[in-house]
Parts: sequence; C-alpha cells; structure tokens
Amino acid sequence: MEQLVGVHHHHSSSSSLSPRTPSPTHPLPHLLRLPSSSNRLRPPDHPHSSHPVSKLLRVTPPFFLVLLAAVYLLASFTIFSSPAASLRPSKNHPKLLLPMPAPSPPPPDLFELHGGRIRAWITNVGATVTSLLVPDNNGVLGDVVLGFDSLDPYQYSLAINNPPNTLHGGFKGFDKVIWEVAEYVKGENPSITFKYYSKDGEEGFPGDVSVTARYSILASTTLKLEMEAIPLNKATPISLAQHTYWNLAGHNSGDVLAHTVQILGSQITPVDETSIPTGEMMPVSGSPFNFLTETTIGSRIDQVPGGYDHNFVIDCGEVKSGLCHVAKVTDPSSSRVLDIWADAPGVQFYTGNFLNGIVGKGGAVYGKHAGLCLETQGFPNAVNQPNFPSVVVQPGEKYSHTMLFEFSTK
Repeated sequence: MEQLVGVHHHHSSSSSLSPRTPSPTHPLPHLLRLPSSSNRLRPPDHPHSSHPVSKLLRVTPPFFLVLLAAVYLLASFTIFSSPAASLRPSKNHPKLLLPMPAPSPPPPDLFELHGGRIRAWITNVGATVTSLLVPDNNGVLGDVVLGFDSLDPYQYSLAINNPPNTLHGGFKGFDKVIWEVAEYVKGENPSITFKYYSKDGEEGFPGDVSVTARYSILASTTLKLEMEAIPLNKATPISLAQHTYWNLAGHNSGDVLAHTVQILGSQITPVDETSIPTGEMMPVSGSPFNFLTETTIGSRIDQVPGGYDHNFVIDCGEVKSGLCHVAKVTDPSSSRVLDIWADAPGVQFYTGNFLNGIVGKGGAVYGKHAGLCLETQGFPNAVNQPNFPSVVVQPGEKYSHTMLFEFSTK
C-alpha cells in the first residue's frame, strides 16, 4: 500500500551563501548586472582591481551616488523581505508516493470456542480447526480432527501442488497465511471472525480481495462456518473450501475405512491423468462412486486407483436454513455422526490417500486413510469449463459460502 503525501519543495542551508543572504565575497551582488567590461565592478580578487568600491566613489558624481544608494537600499529590502521564487509555497503541491511500511503480521495464536456439548480450537494460521471435541454415545468427548500439538507445522507444512495445475490456492494458499482476528466472542454463543487481505498477484491470482471466515457454535453440537470474499478491483476466481481431516472414532484411532459415508450427489466430475475435471458429468450409479445410500468407505476403495479424491455434484434434495444436505458420515465404533450442510454446488470427497506416517497430536501417527475430507466447493477447473458453474467473481460482488457441521450420535 502507498500513501499520498503533499510535500512543499524547498531549499534549506546553514551556509552564509543562503539565497537570501549576499555573498561575503561579493559585497554588492546585485550590481553584477552591469557590463562586465567595466573596471569599476571587477571582483575583488581580480588581478587588475584592488579597491573597486573606493574607485567607484572617486569617479561617480554625488547626485548619482545618492540615487544609487537609494536603489541599493530598496533592492536590499526587497531581497531580505521577499522569498525567492523557488521558496514561495505553491497552491498546487506536487504529490510524492511514499511507501508505507508493511504492517507486521499478527503472531500465530490459538482460540477456543466452548459452547453446548462441543469444544473447538481454531488458529489464525489459515483459519484452521486444530481440535474439535465431540461426545460419543456414552457422552465421552473425543477429538475428531487430525492436527498437531504446535502451530509451526501449520505454517511450514509441505506445499500441496500438482503441476501444471494449481491446487489449494498455490504454494502458500489461505491455509498457510496468518489471518487477523476481527472479532472474538466468548460466552453462550461463542464465535470468532478472521480477516485476510489478499493482494493483487498473490500466488498468481488477479486483484485485491478482502476475505472473512467466521466460526460459531450453534445449538449444542453444531459448528458453523461462514466465508465471504469481495474482489476490490479485478475479476478473479474464488472458491473457498474447508479442508479439515475428520476421524469420528478419534484422531488417533487409525484409518477411517470402517466409517460409512452418504454423499447426496448423483454425479461426479470425472478427472484426467492429472486429477483435474475434464468438464464432463458422470452418473455414479453402478460405480464405486455411488454413495447415495450409506456405504462403508473401505468396501470399494480398492476399485478407485489411489483412493477417493473426486468432486461430487450436489443434488440438493433436503434443505435446512437455505443450505443443502451434502453428506452424512458415521463411525460405528463410537456411534458419532456428522451431517454436513452447505450452499456450494460441489463437494470434494478425499480419503487421505497421501498421509504417510505424519506425527500429529500426542505423538499419534497419521498413516494412509487416517482421515477423510468433505470439502464443499465450486467445481474444480471451472475457469476452463464453460458448462460448470462459474467461480469468477466481479469487483464489488460478494462471494459467500456457508457450512454447517452438525454432530449427533446414532
């Protein structure tokens, strides 16, 4: 950012040769306008002139001397009382662009939301949920989110990218920057609001964008996330997603292959060899992608090379508070249930295929399929597929995306 500062151009000097002060080597500098060929006005250090002023007094008639003295006094008064042209203030002050010092980012921090029967810990690093305690069918709280004991790994984890494509906002997406805490409310209806200002060109995306993410706890066991973004000066693609790794049996309980999942989407967007949607829509019926009814994740995952990492087209049959029922996840061992509601057109179902022995909270080791993600979103590659819902937001328009994570027991 830059600030416009009006600056008066001026000269300043501690020397006796200031523009307002006659030079001591030229007692009468204003008289140098007379012809330089005159012997009377040669500078004092000229070899042929030793006392120019005394010679002047001997050869000049008295009347002329009086007139000359009057002119000298008037000129001297003018010089001392009126600033030089370059020193006079101007009404049209030129502007200088002075760079403002970049504000220091806020320090990484952790914030607790405690409401009803669940407790969440959320950091301003990426506006990330680091822990979420949810009761099982016996009322025992368990942490159902994969994460780390300190905040450092959230800032310096390996970049997730897939050349030649950009995933997760690039090498340093919104998940790795430190957000400003705009509001933090404790008590009966706890919430926290994060803000981030994305500058034009950040990670190659056009335009300045103002982004907010607000977490709140509703009722007794529901976590709500509201995300908004406004491009300020250029059209830009925006599709914000929540990338929590869930394990309803507990973050340290092993893999999620025994979880059952229902995804209320009857089509997926097939991908090419780089895992990017081709623009087609494929029905899930008769395929390992059919989760229209509750199905165990591990029952058919071996039929999907590498595991699930696909975008489902949400049918939006059941609606609550303007949000579509997207998915339902159940853990049979704890009887915990997670229902997800959102207003986005798609949801990315990912089964932690690249987790490979990461050491997490309390020394837990997260191996392959240790968690699952259900990221409601705009369709990936929508900028290149005209038949997909557009994710380009115009300057001044507001992008919004709301999710409910509703917990219960079976």
